[in-house]
Amino acid sequence: MKAAVYYSQKDIRIEEIPIPEIGEDEVLVEMKACGICGSDLMDWYLKSRAPLVLGHEPAGIIVKKGSKVKGFSVGDRVFVHHHVACLTCHYCIHGDYTLCEQFHKTNIEPGGFAEYFKVSTLNLQIDTLKIPENVSFEEATLIEPVGCCLRALKKCKIQTGDSVAIIGAGTTGIIHTVLSKIFGAAKTIVSDLIDYRLKVAKKFGADVTVNPENEDLTEVVKAETDGRGVDLAIVTAPNLEAYKTGVNVCRKGGKLCVFAPIQPGKYLQLSIKELFFSEIQIIPSYST
Repeated sequence: MKAAVYYSQKDIRIEEIPIPEIGEDEVLVEMKACGICGSDLMDWYLKSRAPLVLGHEPAGIIVKKGSKVKGFSVGDRVFVHHHVACLTCHYCIHGDYTLCEQFHKTNIEPGGFAEYFKVSTLNLQIDTLKIPENVSFEEATLIEPVGCCLRALKKCKIQTGDSVAIIGAGTTGIIHTVLSKIFGAAKTIVSDLIDYRLKVAKKFGADVTVNPENEDLTEVVKAETDGRGVDLAIVTAPNLEAYKTGVNVCRKGGKLCVFAPIQPGKYLQLSIKELFFSEIQIIPSYST
């Protein structure tokens, strides 16, 4: 079968590799669509593992199943999550599923950017979803990123009437925009350096959009929040300056959601005194 094998950002090769063999409690899925995650674009995050087949937002059709598989049939349209937690360890009991040891050991083989991929027992049992007929394969690829955004907003305990700033209007920034309004945000302010993205953000519910090359986001936020700052700032851009701005636009007692990592060796300098007296909360949220 064909697979897109990642060697570096500028070296992705279409190669012939074997179709994975499945066990008696596993299935083989023919990939129909697979999303591209922001992490797939971070060479510093991937280079130590290259070459590898990326793609962890895949949707497809089960074409083969093991003799002991129950609940799934050949022909089922499915979305498969690449990592699954054990649901029983100390971290899982406390709701920290991404910190579970099993979470990082599970995966689909070889990855979503291949004609076929294998779904192992744990992934099949815990986090393989049947896709309704009225949902396309392309739409189904959004299940995982939407899940990531939902988890972040729930961790941050967004409330009806909150003001929200979203820094970075890529895919997850737009998803956060939509979800913030569903959760009842009174005002959602979206910032990005690309005007086209801001137009899309406006289409999907942003009340105010800001290109920081033309306007000062901090000043806009103050003007839109009676000088307070936002209740919640979500940084989806993997950029140190974005995080500095995120802290600046938070109100006293507000929350900064760390939704994107930045490359090693970059550090955000904070005054512990100011953090203490402002009571700004910093809440990271990784994966689902």
